[in-house]
Amino acid sequence: MKGIDKPLDVGFAPSWSDRLLRITSAGRALRDAALAVALAFAVTACFIVLSGHNPVLAFAHMARGAVGSEDALSFALNKSAPYILAATGIALCFRARIINIGAEGQIAVGGICATWTALHFGTLPGVLPIVAALFGAAIGGGVWACIAALLRIGRGVNEVISTLMLNFVGLLMVGEVLNGPMGEAGAGFPQSPLVPDGALLPMLLSGADLHIGILIALAASGLAALVLWRTPFGFGLRVLGASASAARYAGVSSTRLLLAVMALAGALAGIAGGVEVLGVQSRLIEGFSVGFGFKAVAVALLGGLDPLAVIPAGLFFGFVEAGALAMQREIGVPSSLVDVIQGLTMAFVLCARGLDRRQRRV
Repeated sequence: MKGIDKPLDVGFAPSWSDRLLRITSAGRALRDAALAVALAFAVTACFIVLSGHNPVLAFAHMARGAVGSEDALSFALNKSAPYILAATGIALCFRARIINIGAEGQIAVGGICATWTALHFGTLPGVLPIVAALFGAAIGGGVWACIAALLRIGRGVNEVISTLMLNFVGLLMVGEVLNGPMGEAGAGFPQSPLVPDGALLPMLLSGADLHIGILIALAASGLAALVLWRTPFGFGLRVLGASASAARYAGVSSTRLLLAVMALAGALAGIAGGVEVLGVQSRLIEGFSVGFGFKAVAVALLGGLDPLAVIPAGLFFGFVEAGALAMQREIGVPSSLVDVIQGLTMAFVLCARGLDRRQRRV
């Protein structure tokens, strides 16, 4: 047991060399991300020129649409919160080489559970309705993610396949409940009744739509970083990701870690769904979660699988999407170009990291 305890202590009390390695790794990830973003915007500028528009003017309108007013800033931050929450959980999974791409379904199930809890417990006093609804969202997302974990543990089903398939099931569940027990009678669109005011997320700014979801996301990422770098659980994730045989030698249970990290990632994605319902939509609507989960994978990769670096990556995605709408409205550049920017950014990041690994092997 003593031989096992020593490396576990290193995991949450790192030496100066370990800290230096982390700083170097973070700096490399930041450099790659910055270069990828610059190249993505440069290539996108070429597409804008080919469409007959001025790229400088287009990007200026994009920036104004993201941060040019209090309402624009609020919209961008609200957009970023689900990305940060879901990507934080995905980053923890990827650290252990557990390929969880099921955040889309986990967000959907989290939204369902948050809505159901808010509708049934929305009259509780104080902040209890909000706490209950977010807790319900976390439970729903966590349980949904654990289905994939149990399939891998019990049947050896690859989590890439199971999480991908569960995404579609989760999305279809939203439509099913809205056309069934949770649907608003007489509504012309599949939607739930409005959530009681007591269960809605409080606003941070008077006269603006900025809710506390961004604070929840920042707190979750900070706590996830502490878990990853300062606890035996986080050390186990990193050892498992580095070498499964080393993890077995250190006494790390891959089965327990798989179940625990999938439950944690699913809970964070579920909370992301709850934040979107309780902070933006005020009710459950069909398609509310489409796109968040798959883009959260890109956010996690852009952040170098570091929970703290996920924050600027999530903000980047949220602000670019918010600004793209203004760009289309003001000068007619299609807002779909935001998908080009995001896709090119990921392509360049992955290329840069692939080159880094090749250089370190040489």
